[in-house]
Amino acid sequence: MNSISVRGLLGRGMLAGLVAGVFALVVAYLLGESPVDAAIAFEESHSHEHGGEELVSRTMQSTGGLATGVVVFGVAIGGIAALAFAVALGRIGRFGPRATALLVALGALLSVYVVPFLKYPPNPPAVGDPDTIGQRTTLYFLMILLSVLLTVAAVILGRRLAPRLGNWNASIAAAAAFVVAAGLAFAFLPSFNEVPKGFPATVVWEFRLATLAIQVTLWTCFGLVFGYLAERLLTPGTATAADGKGTASRATAAAN
Repeated sequence: MNSISVRGLLGRGMLAGLVAGVFALVVAYLLGESPVDAAIAFEESHSHEHGGEELVSRTMQSTGGLATGVVVFGVAIGGIAALAFAVALGRIGRFGPRATALLVALGALLSVYVVPFLKYPPNPPAVGDPDTIGQRTTLYFLMILLSVLLTVAAVILGRRLAPRLGNWNASIAAAAAFVVAAGLAFAFLPSFNEVPKGFPATVVWEFRLATLAIQVTLWTCFGLVFGYLAERLLTPGTATAADGKGTASRATAAAN
């Protein structure tokens, strides 16, 4: 993996992140805006403050603001994931670029979002004590850091156990170690239950499921698009041969 290839992967990762961000934006708009509107309506109906000036309109938040946040996030994580792919390729098994890209995307989804989500699920507006927002934010990012480190440690453990246990048994042992370590983190880190009285439970779960759907869409699209682009960069002959075989097959079918 030379510097030219790494630069090429970085650019393709950001491009794949851009494409994935657009798809995630569609999911965010279709699934996420409804529970956010319901939460804002609840907050306004129970607020005792009136007459405050709205700095950014709700329309701008749900269109331009949402698009900017999701797409910029997609491009950023695309570049980071591309660098992780450059490190992982050939080091986590005999996987080609596409399979490695999907594995990196799956690992990122689990470690960066799903595991922290299980401990500190996101909340819609009006949920959460403003006095604890700093503590909750710190603990959430700490959970992300722990999850990523545990994922890397599990991969290293699986590789070291593979010669003695075999790939399958080593993978199970590494996954079990990850679950135990993550469970200990869940047990020792503090939890928060700050849903206000009377807040609709369905709104909370619709919001959380929407955020999960956004992340699944983002990482799935990234893995598929980046895997294709990375394969064309690193093994152009394979992609050309595959295209040639497809053209030949279509020509034969047309002739028959």
